[in-house]
Amino acid sequence: MKKILMSLCFGFFLMLSSTISAQDADAILGEWYTTEKDARIEIFKDQNKYHGRIIWMDEPEIDGKPVLDENNVDKSKKGRPIMGMRLLNDFKFNNGKWDDGTIYDPRDGKTYSCTLKKKNDNTLEVRGYVGVSLIGKTVEWTKVK
Repeated sequence: MKKILMSLCFGFFLMLSSTISAQDADAILGEWYTTEKDARIEIFKDQNKYHGRIIWMDEPEIDGKPVLDENNVDKSKKGRPIMGMRLLNDFKFNNGKWDDGTIYDPRDGKTYSCTLKKKNDNTLEVRGYVGVSLIGKTVEWTKVK
């Protein structure tokens, strides 16, 4: 009887911890303002990975035409609209942060390795880097209310 009770308790705590972990992982979901608040990024989950796309821009058009991805180093991607573009790709939740993903910066047309970490409920730290994460830049995004 004691073994059965211990097994049930262990199973319950294991189930509880996996539920809490899943809730923590999904805490990143939703809409976030970029640092300058000139764009909103929707972070979503697809097949256990986290991604983000631009869903709003302060200036989505220039002279009545959509702002295009003119700086992309990949010539085949130049000319695509920035609005709706996926710029966060393939993040996995691990030890309180989302890593192993990439971020695309339409300002310079380059893709960087990236780590995301919630500073608090309303602030997301976004760190882009090349190679080693020690050499990079961190910005803060704000949760849209």
